Amino acid sequence: MVEFIWVTVLGLGIGTVLRYTLPGRGAYGIVLLPAVGGIVAAGVWATVTWAGWTPDSPWPWVLALGAAAIASTGAAVFASRRRAKGDARLLHQLSGGRA
Repeated sequence: MVEFIWVTVLGLGIGTVLRYTLPGRGAYGIVLLPAVGGIVAAGVWATVTWAGWTPDSPWPWVLALGAAAIASTGAAVFASRRRAKGDARLLHQLSGGRA
């Protein structure tokens, strides 16, 4: 049970580090990446432990924390691109097609 808390906190930490290291952080909120990292790490951890993997093996840790990093990075890229497209569309609309 304590391992579940640790992996969730580490997932939050991974999301936080990625929040400040990936470009485009002005396109999404301060909580998005840590939340994604924590939720994904907890979900993967719960899934692999229910599948019978033991916490004393390194593989649940690698899977959960790796998935947290990948999901947080994906969320950052998706949010940045979507925000840029939305801003461009709104600028075009508000400028009457002149921008």
